[in-house]
Amino acid sequence: MTVLNVLGGELVPCSYDPLTGFFRDGCCNTDAEDQGRHLVCARMTDDFLAYSRSRGNDLSTPRPEYRFAGLKANDRWCLCVLRWKEAFQAGLAPPVILASTHAKALDHVTLEQLASAV
Repeated sequence: MTVLNVLGGELVPCSYDPLTGFFRDGCCNTDAEDQGRHLVCARMTDDFLAYSRSRGNDLSTPRPEYRFAGLKANDRWCLCVLRWKEAFQAGLAPPVILASTHAKALDHVTLEQLASAV
């Protein structure tokens, strides 16, 4: 089964370094177990990382117990679509890699919103 991106093409990997995705397969794949809906492939910015930390999700601090090195600006990461939407509404959404963003993101945000953050 082909997994589609928001552009209607095949979903392209987001990042292997750092290894991202709900399944840690490099892609913003999802299924019913992915309660957070890690669908949006985004390039991290310092502003977004600070915003996410202020909202209770610190993506910058290493967590070796989870084999997580922490993110820095320019890293690509599969974000929870609702966190991305919240950051978008606050004017702090990180840039999106459309070809690597899962089509199911369109259940929560518009292609225009995603594309405006490219």
